[in-house]
Amino acid sequence: MTLVSWFSLVAICCLGAISPGPSLAVVLKQATDNGRKHALATSWFHAIGVGLWAFACIFGLAIIITQSQVLFQAITWAGAGYLAYLGIQAIRAGKATTVSESLPKQQTTLWKAGMEGAMISILNPKLAIFFIAIFSQFISVDASFMDQAIMIATVVIIDGGWYSLVVLLLAKGPVLNWLKEKNQAVNRVTGAIFILLAIRVVTF
Repeated sequence: MTLVSWFSLVAICCLGAISPGPSLAVVLKQATDNGRKHALATSWFHAIGVGLWAFACIFGLAIIITQSQVLFQAITWAGAGYLAYLGIQAIRAGKATTVSESLPKQQTTLWKAGMEGAMISILNPKLAIFFIAIFSQFISVDASFMDQAIMIATVVIIDGGWYSLVVLLLAKGPVLNWLKEKNQAVNRVTGAIFILLAIRVVTF
């Protein structure tokens, strides 16, 4: 994997991580209800669940590309279509509700907080579609095991790192309020970039 390809993967993973959604809501809920330790556990268990999806998708695509170039090309184009769909959906999305509006307060143990984070990623099949769309742009016939390991590690570190940053810096105070207020703008920027990525896939 070239450095340019890796930076592209980092950029896409960052966009996926920062997009407001149920995962962010669960992390903030733990920060609000039980404190930073619980929220950090939720963040990194969530990242492990995301990493499991990344592992499954990468090795599945690696098998497909060695067996059928035609099928792999079809998956690549379908992935581009899904990225475009995500972009359109993000642009059309309205403002997200606040955590207190969407989820009731509930005290829990550190372990349960972590498992809550893991389950919200492991039980989300949309992650599989997302990763197939993403990794089909980066997997090649000559991709080494190290390349695959770097991709998985990148996904896990960015996901866990982003939610940890949210917990440590943004979980309380005016910054969080600003983030909630501007989440629609974040969605629109993210959506536009996803659409541009989809166009890039089908034109190059």
